Parts: sequence; C-alpha cells; structure tokens
Amino acid sequence: MPTSTLTEARFSPGRLAERLSAAPRPIGRQSLSLFVILTAQLMVVLDGTIVNVALPHIQRGLGFSGTGLSWVLNAYILTFGGLLLLGARAGDLLGRRRTFLFGIALFSLSSLAGGFAAAGWMLLSARALQGVGAAFAAPSSLALLTTLFPEGAQRVRAIGLFTTVSAAGGAIGLVAGGVLVEWTSWRWVMFVNVPIGLAVWLVGRAVLTETGRRRGRFDIAGAVTSTVGLTAIVLGLVEAGGPGWGDPITVASFVAGAVLLAAFIWDERRAEEPILPLRLLANPTRSGANVARGLVYAGMYGSFFFLSQFLQDVQGHSPLTVGVGFLPIPASVFLASQLASRVLVGRVPARALMMSGVALSTISLVLSSQLHAGASYLQVLLNLVLLGAGVGLSLVSLTSASLAGVDPKDAGAASGLVNVVQQLGAALGLAVLVTVFGEVTGHAQLANAVGSAATSHADVVLVHGLDVAFGVGAGFALLAMAIVAFFIKPVPQAVAGARPVQPARLEEQEPVLDLSELEEALGMEEAAEPAVLSRAGQLATGQAASQTGS
Repeated sequence: MPTSTLTEARFSPGRLAERLSAAPRPIGRQSLSLFVILTAQLMVVLDGTIVNVALPHIQRGLGFSGTGLSWVLNAYILTFGGLLLLGARAGDLLGRRRTFLFGIALFSLSSLAGGFAAAGWMLLSARALQGVGAAFAAPSSLALLTTLFPEGAQRVRAIGLFTTVSAAGGAIGLVAGGVLVEWTSWRWVMFVNVPIGLAVWLVGRAVLTETGRRRGRFDIAGAVTSTVGLTAIVLGLVEAGGPGWGDPITVASFVAGAVLLAAFIWDERRAEEPILPLRLLANPTRSGANVARGLVYAGMYGSFFFLSQFLQDVQGHSPLTVGVGFLPIPASVFLASQLASRVLVGRVPARALMMSGVALSTISLVLSSQLHAGASYLQVLLNLVLLGAGVGLSLVSLTSASLAGVDPKDAGAASGLVNVVQQLGAALGLAVLVTVFGEVTGHAQLANAVGSAATSHADVVLVHGLDVAFGVGAGFALLAMAIVAFFIKPVPQAVAGARPVQPARLEEQEPVLDLSELEEALGMEEAAEPAVLSRAGQLATGQAASQTGS
C-alpha cells in the first residue's frame, strides 16, 4: 500500500475530529452540581448510621447514663424529623440554593462542635443542630436535582444515582463508624462530616443555580410547637426510666408536651399555610398506614440501638466487627423491597404485603428477645435478615397507602408527613424501650458488662433487660399488624402499584419531582432507605434523607 494512502487514512481531518470529540472533556457545571447533591445526600444518610456503632464509646467517653445515651440519637431524629416540613417551606420561600447551603454549613459546623464536645450536653446540642441543618439541606437537595435535569431519561438516571447513594450511605456509615472508632476515636464519627461538608459548601456555592421563590408565610408556630412538644414527651418517657414516673421533671415534661401539641393542633386549624393540613388525618387508611409505619420504625430503631451495645458491651466484639456485622440489614431491605415492587405488587394484595412484612419484623424481634450472652452471630444474623426483609417488604405498600387518594395540592405535605412520622415514631419508640430497659435492670449500665464473666449476675440482669426491651419492640410490630388489619382498607391494584399520587406535584410548585419517574428508576419508593432512616417520604416530596438517620 502506498505511503500516501496510509497517511491519508491515518491522519484524515474527519478521523482527527472524531478522535478529538472522543477525548475526555472538562467536568461541566451540571456534573459538578450533581456531585454536590449526591455528596450531601451521602453525608446526611451516613450520619444516621455512623453513630450507632460508636454509642458504647461515646457513653464511656462522656459519662452518659443508659437513658441519656438514647438522646445521642433522639436529639438528631427529633429536630431533623420535626423541622423537615419547615425546611422544605424555607426552600420554597427563600430559594433552594440558599437554603441548601445554609443547611450544609450548619450541619458541618455542628459536627465540628460535636467532635470537640467535652461534656454530654455539648454533644447533644451539636446533634440537635445537626438535625436542624439536615432538615434545611435535605428537602432542597432533591428539588435542586430536578432543576438540573429535564423530565425524561436524564432525570431518571440522576434520581437513580441519588437513591443508589442513599442506599449505599447506610452501609458505608455502619462500616465507617466501626473503622473510625477502632482506629481513631469516636470523635471522628463527628469530625468526618467537616471536610465533606466544606467541600460540598464551596463547590455548591460556585456551581449551584438559585431557583425561583414563592410568596407565602412560614408556619413557625406550627414547627416550633410540634417539635418542642414531641421533644418534651420523649424527655418525659426517658426521665421516667430514670428518676421515675412521679419525678417533677417527668411530670412537667408530659404536661408541657401535651400543652404544646394541643397548641400545634390549634395553630394548624387556623394557619393560613399550615405545615400539616389536618384534613390529611381524616382518612383512616392513610392515618393507619402512617401510624403502622411509625410503629415499625420504633421497633427497628430500638433493635439497632440495643444490638450494637449487646454485641460490643456484652459479647466484646470490636466496633469494626459490629459495623460489618450489620451489613445484612441494608442488603435484605433492598432485596425485599425490589421483590415487593417488581414482582409482588399487582399480584399480591397490598394489605397482605403489609401484614407479611410486619410479621417478619415481629418474628425477628421475638427471636431477639431470646438472645443470651453466649449467642452466636448466626442467631443475630438471622434476626437482622428477617428484620430487613420485613421492613423492605412492608414499607412499599405502606408508603402507597399513606399517599393514596391525596389531593394534588396536598401531595407535598402528605408525602412529607410520611417521613416525619417515621422519624418521630423512631424517637418515641426508642424512648419507650430505653425506659423499659431501665426499669427492668434497675438502671444498670450496659457498658459495665465489659470484661465481666458471661455467667455473672450483672450480665444476666443486663441481658434480661435487653430481652424484655426486644419483646416490647415486638409488641410495637404486633400493634402495627393490628392497625393494618382493622384500619387499612383493601388498597386497589392501581394504588398498590407504586403510583399513589398522580401527578405528584409539590403543592403545584416548580421544580417538581414526578413520582412515576422515581418509581421507574427504582421500581419502588423505599429502596433508598437500607438501614435506619427510610427516605420514601423525602424522595416523594423532594426531601432527601436520613432512611435515616438512625
């Protein structure tokens, strides 16, 4: 072949242009914005699980009591769940970019403060502020994503990435918590958020575009009375497990909580734009599904809280071993939810799916109530798999029932309520279980079991307290089954499928998230929450994270 022919074939202008077009291109603004949103979601979800493994070390490091330790979780859960709807409203009225950056900044700074905490109250204050930051950042993150990508294949792929990060975040948090605690200190479960948050804030400030604003009013009174009222109720429950039910702090907490919740209802009836339209509570099917969901999370959060301490303080496992040991939970949640949404929905009645899933969770908690100090990991593994499978199987249909028949103008509030209920159900349930454990054990400390003989009296008392707490958690699940059986009417197949609200518009706001696209990307709404905090309500309303959470 002539040399001229080779030269022409190899270096022709057409081929050169083709090769240049195939060369790597600089990362665009859209890709950087997606990176910011996905990283922020990972941080929020990771924080919901990373603390669980560190709880025994936090207890010993800051001298928490058994009941006080639960506030390390509850301080975050209550402010995050209680202020989510207000955070979403802030994004509408102030701009989602501004609200997102504010939330990330507050979350990161409070994480830094929590890492330097020298006393229990300092850590709890930091955890509460973390929850506030997450409540403002999370609702805006997915809403910003919908502005980046037009409706269609691009948005579906972006949402798929978003929920994959959510699913991975729970597992990463469990393992990362074990690694950080074992190789450094429990303080790094807080510090780890700082460099991530700083990068998200700096890049986000440079690349994110502000969205339009709506005119309206904040329901500050509703947000404050509901959050503080529920916090007071949880405080009363926790204090009842310590000083007792007749203690002045316990009584005052219950009274204050009842008064504030009554004020919340009064405010919501009269507010021009309430964060929770009370008409959403009138439908027994929706209300029953939400209550059942909260009860399922009450048992699940209690299981995580006590199992992590049982494995470390009673059986003496390392934090890393415990973190890896919890991995069957996100795996079983994901697989069961995919099975439910892709195979069973449409073939099996929705109420039957709910009942069977809650039944599996009940069996798991009953088996956990039979654990003893010498129990093998295989026994714990079976409990984790059953619990994850039950949660994944039941929450798909429970979510659809929670949103069934909602007027499009209430879609945002209704789907936001789904997430709020699961967070607050987890907080209240954990408070009850901690109180029960304290009453049964005479307020003994799990941390004191370290190094004790398996047959010692103290160890027997502690394990008995754990067994009773798990038994009460099983009672929560049984109550959820009863509510499903008596209050949730058979859900039509059109609703049992994953399209409960059509179209799913956030109070007719733009940008919006079409639930059908989310469901086509995932095959379900609950796949995004693997371990502690389920994100179905957040995803349905443009509210990202927590799952969590936990």
